[in-house]
Amino acid sequence: MPVRQLPIQIVNRIAAGEVVERPASAVKELVENAIDAGASRVDVFTEGGGRRRIAITDDGAGMTRDDLALSVDRHATSKLDDEDLLRIRTLGFRGEALPSIGAVSKLVITTRHASEPHAWALNVDAGDKSDVVPAALTAGTRVEVSDLFYATPARLKFLKTDRTEAEAVREVVRRLAMARPDIAFSLSGEERAPVTWAAALPGAPGRLTRLGDILGADFRASAIEVRSERDGVSVEGFAAAPSLTRANALGQYLFVNGRPVRDKLILGAVRAAYADYLPRDRHPVVALFVTLDTQEVDANVHPAKTEVRFRNAGLVRALIVHALKDGLAREGKRTAANSDGAAIMAFRPGSIPRGGWDWRRSPNFPAAPAAPAYANAFSSNTFAEAAQAAFDTGSPTADVRYEQAPASDLIDRPLGAARTQIHETYIVSQTRDGLVVVDQHAAHERIVYERLKASLERNGVQRQILLIPEIVEMDEATVEKLVARASELEKFGLCIESFGPGAVAVRETPSLLGKADAASMLRDLAEHMAEWDEALPLERRLMHVAATMACHGSVRAGRILKPEEMNALLREMEVTPNSGQCNHGRPTYVELKLADIEKLFGRR
Repeated sequence: MPVRQLPIQIVNRIAAGEVVERPASAVKELVENAIDAGASRVDVFTEGGGRRRIAITDDGAGMTRDDLALSVDRHATSKLDDEDLLRIRTLGFRGEALPSIGAVSKLVITTRHASEPHAWALNVDAGDKSDVVPAALTAGTRVEVSDLFYATPARLKFLKTDRTEAEAVREVVRRLAMARPDIAFSLSGEERAPVTWAAALPGAPGRLTRLGDILGADFRASAIEVRSERDGVSVEGFAAAPSLTRANALGQYLFVNGRPVRDKLILGAVRAAYADYLPRDRHPVVALFVTLDTQEVDANVHPAKTEVRFRNAGLVRALIVHALKDGLAREGKRTAANSDGAAIMAFRPGSIPRGGWDWRRSPNFPAAPAAPAYANAFSSNTFAEAAQAAFDTGSPTADVRYEQAPASDLIDRPLGAARTQIHETYIVSQTRDGLVVVDQHAAHERIVYERLKASLERNGVQRQILLIPEIVEMDEATVEKLVARASELEKFGLCIESFGPGAVAVRETPSLLGKADAASMLRDLAEHMAEWDEALPLERRLMHVAATMACHGSVRAGRILKPEEMNALLREMEVTPNSGQCNHGRPTYVELKLADIEKLFGRR
């Protein structure tokens, strides 16, 4: 078959397959055009999930008659001052959207420029362009798309249900609305109730208002402002406290120079920043805005402009991790367990069966996420060197009720004064304006973990030599994996070596862990290492080791504590970073304010 030049209509339909995958893709391109035109308001309407009709109206600059005629030609754009593709300051720049949409649908564009006496209209039907004719429109541009993909019936077969396509449209508009809180948006159609997002004030407060309107009141209540800047690159936005998580990464919204993107580098940086706060199967909710010189980022790497490439990817990643970690540490107190009201809701009258609780079926205590931020640490089965003497005061007892009220100085501390221990697992303390329930194992686990990290950063983890090496038997494959990572384990004071086929000899353990169960700890470490790959940074691998060791070196649930021990634990929590969550992201304490308790009992 000889080589031949394809007709322009076929070329446009092929291009449409790259740019317009579904109705949401068309909406994205058209809304971006409206934003680039300087609109202060954009209205979006759809029918049939967008396949039957899409209408986008804006109050932007509009187009002149000549510009309108040229706008539906391939690679015609008003968004490049020159041919420099490294200086992209607009959302659109390829000049493909309108001709691509017009090639597979019925397209009508009505627009009016301030310099024109009236509006102009242009029709495109499956690539066939009509003449430009006078029309009626006050200002801006209105674009209507009907029968999307009717010129390419095969594409229609791959579309989802109207409801699914409408949800994709909604997500596109949501992301663009988050990127530009200064612009008012409305979204309506037969698939949904109309929604309007009013233009917000400039700056961080306005941005949080728009994010709260879109992501919900729970995000607004738990949002922590984050910011970091270096070498002309800035990262700012809001991150939800660890108490608000999702089962997937769809709650992470990322923007580069105002462009919504899905970037693996940024997603990985977010995951790394939250690694000390969340379980592996939970994901944070964030909205991050990266701003940098247009020459430092390439937006021309994907036809739909959903991916970018950074010239200095390492700097961008470092700034994101720093901004998130700094914000989470600075505002750690706001991640307290009662911040989202979950603990209080668990006690609402509607949740209590008539006649009272059936304690045989109810949980020990309702849990909800928690977190203040402090800074220090302590040792394994002994809570703090300063309080060491408190642990040799005789046999422990489960009855730790005070004969008199606790000292006022303890009552005024953030976590209050210990009053009792229940189920040999939870410490109940009294504060000036409420009570706190602490999970003793989760709290101590975080403390040991933070001390291991601090010790590693200072001068390495101190070791204790075992008088008789402990021999741990495992299968040969597991032994090989552990021995291969021996140098990494040694950084934390755990010294191992092969002891013949199927066995490992443990010769030294971290002093912080006291008398640790080396066999159990090694088996847990082996399980975690099986999930590693070489792409995982060494720092994260070391933190996994520290977290596993901390779990094995912590006070277990079921251990009866004396009042002095409980208060020592509370004091250590108050000076330990990230003490609101254990290393697996579970809360370490729940706080109930007296005012809320009084409401539960009808006293308020």
